[in-house]
Amino acid sequence: MSDIAVDVKDVSKRFRLAHGRYNSIKERVIHGGRAPTEEFWALKNVALQVSEGETVGILGRNGSGKSTLLKCICGVLQPTTGEVVVRGKLAGLLELGAGFQQDLTGRENIYLNGSLLGMSKKEVDRVFDAIVDFSELEAFIDGAVKFYSSGMYVRLGFAVAVNVDPDILVIDEVLAVGDERFQRKCIDRVKAFQKEGRTILLVTHSPDQVRAICDRAIVLSHGNVVSEALPGEAVRIFREGLLEEEGTLVVVPEEQPEERPIEVRPGPDVEHPVRITYAAHTYPRFEEVAYLSTGDSLTIGVGYHASIATDDVVFSLELRDNDGNCFMRTDTDILGLRFDLPVGPGLVNFVIDDVPLLDGKFSYSVGILSKGGVLFDWKEPAGSFDVMSPGKATGFITLPVRAVLAPPERESIALMAPQELAHLEPQV
Repeated sequence: MSDIAVDVKDVSKRFRLAHGRYNSIKERVIHGGRAPTEEFWALKNVALQVSEGETVGILGRNGSGKSTLLKCICGVLQPTTGEVVVRGKLAGLLELGAGFQQDLTGRENIYLNGSLLGMSKKEVDRVFDAIVDFSELEAFIDGAVKFYSSGMYVRLGFAVAVNVDPDILVIDEVLAVGDERFQRKCIDRVKAFQKEGRTILLVTHSPDQVRAICDRAIVLSHGNVVSEALPGEAVRIFREGLLEEEGTLVVVPEEQPEERPIEVRPGPDVEHPVRITYAAHTYPRFEEVAYLSTGDSLTIGVGYHASIATDDVVFSLELRDNDGNCFMRTDTDILGLRFDLPVGPGLVNFVIDDVPLLDGKFSYSVGILSKGGVLFDWKEPAGSFDVMSPGKATGFITLPVRAVLAPPERESIALMAPQELAHLEPQV
């Protein structure tokens, strides 16, 4: 028996875009009454296999075909050419309010959605309380959903999707609508599904979610799969593709930043007026040893070239562990710095005076963006470094911990001990 849960076989999807209407009878007669249309291919020969128990992320800009692909997988849309084979019970959370009837209550919509997912009334009865509890909408469950906020839609839709006991869960970037606490709750449920061996397809605009959750990821651009790789590599290709002027992603082999001066395009670049030319790091004894010690200083330099004089430019820095998890992000705006750059080259140094890291290999990514958050350039990873700790502490980072033996007076113990233990006599 095949272990492939989702098999997308050379799927293409065509839409016809209308371009206005003919206003005169003469025009309608000449064109046979047909309105002018243009073919638009949202997907072009997309092939993808997802194994049972695998979590796959899908990255791409708006209009790249992500949602169309998921709708074809869920059966909401039929491919123009190609075939989609799904093995197992599938639950999809495709878009805000999808499947909800506006005039029905939350309670009625739970039963309606359950029936659409193939559940009987008795089966919905069995999980109804769990759905309401997860959604945290007890006070609103008997109100019409047309009065729900966007966050309430997401809560109810996700609660239904994860409580119908699916083999395959499909999520299309709606988690960004919920508040941060509910997002964490949803991610915890997704991770529980992973441990149970369920298959998950996830569309998100959060690269860190892809790194934290997914086993691999694909990158879509204009309906084409341009990359299928491990999460970190897929995120790198996705982010570098965001900087392409013409909107076409190109897979560029990863190189060591110390060996790659980035070619600066001649002439002004209005879309990306400041570009990264190189990134490098240094630390004490850099020329002597291939690692820094815990407590050393670390300087990460970002070389740039401004083709246009640009005010209020923000430089960002992310540090990641060996698994690609971001454990620190900062930028010059957070640090209270303002950089108004003239035309020409320059260098910005991020300096960490006392590195608190213990043994391990770490990488860094650097970016340049506007004050308003428009990305000018990004390099990921821009470099890596090793840390060796001379001490005996183990773990991830070192903290200035002190241990103090408290005096054996009752008052001292009462200040710190739990109330149920505060009555105990001190041992002398």
